[in-house]
Amino acid sequence: MPELPEVEVVKRSLEKKILNLIIKKVKINDGNLRYKVKKQEISKLIGLKIKKIKRRSKFLIFKTNKDLLILIHLGMTGKFFFVNKKDKKIKTSFYYELIDEKKEQKHDRVIFFFKDKQKLIFNDIRKFGFIKLYNLEQFIKNSHFKKLGPEPLTKNWNSRYFKNFILGRNRNIKNLLMDQNFISGLGNIYVNEILHKSGIRPTRKVSTLKNYEIKKIVQNTKKTLKVAIKFGGSSIKDFSNEDGKKGTFQQYFQVYGRKGEKCSNIDCNMTITKLVISNRASFFCKACQK
Repeated sequence: MPELPEVEVVKRSLEKKILNLIIKKVKINDGNLRYKVKKQEISKLIGLKIKKIKRRSKFLIFKTNKDLLILIHLGMTGKFFFVNKKDKKIKTSFYYELIDEKKEQKHDRVIFFFKDKQKLIFNDIRKFGFIKLYNLEQFIKNSHFKKLGPEPLTKNWNSRYFKNFILGRNRNIKNLLMDQNFISGLGNIYVNEILHKSGIRPTRKVSTLKNYEIKKIVQNTKKTLKVAIKFGGSSIKDFSNEDGKKGTFQQYFQVYGRKGEKCSNIDCNMTITKLVISNRASFFCKACQK
């Protein structure tokens, strides 16, 4: 599943391609996504201009020139293709296997048509993604954002917030960082990397964390996400960044997916261990992480 860096990269890609374009038509090939896309509702977008694209956690928000917003979640396999004026299909998304065009088109669920033959295609193999419409009043009250924790790249996510949140709690640090109520947008890949950089085992109880360790986790979270965005996200299969190139952050993984390989720390001779925590693969170094 895409995490914050991948969704941020897609957002930046779409900003370059569809801002200020007017929606001329919307075609629903298959509206049976996580929530059904209804023709009557989606037709409200016709004639509206896309003025702004924002990201909140792992969600994308398209703001139009009217009191109507489009909320999008990419689910497990959702991705966007943009078709330009020259009818060239441009990849803007990730977790994407290169398959032939006909097989690819089978999974084109919703298509937004703009002027000069330009199109935005929402393609989703497993159909766990969704597209929802809200007016401003509905959007403010929408359930998807109700319990989301702060964005990790903002000042609101800091050591003080961290320490206050864990008071009286005794869960492990891996599960805490995966909790979207605590922090928005993190997933399994980046949590593994952050904990290795911070020298903390994923099984550590949060009640045992020292102040300097909490500070490390906060700092390494921000640093890891910024670097991942810079490198276009992580390509587990084939991720295309905002310029249509593969994301390369996976080349810098220190632990994720590296079971049995030598620890990336120069002075360490241990190999990476794999452990399953809450049905998620966890990778760590027994020597470097305490």
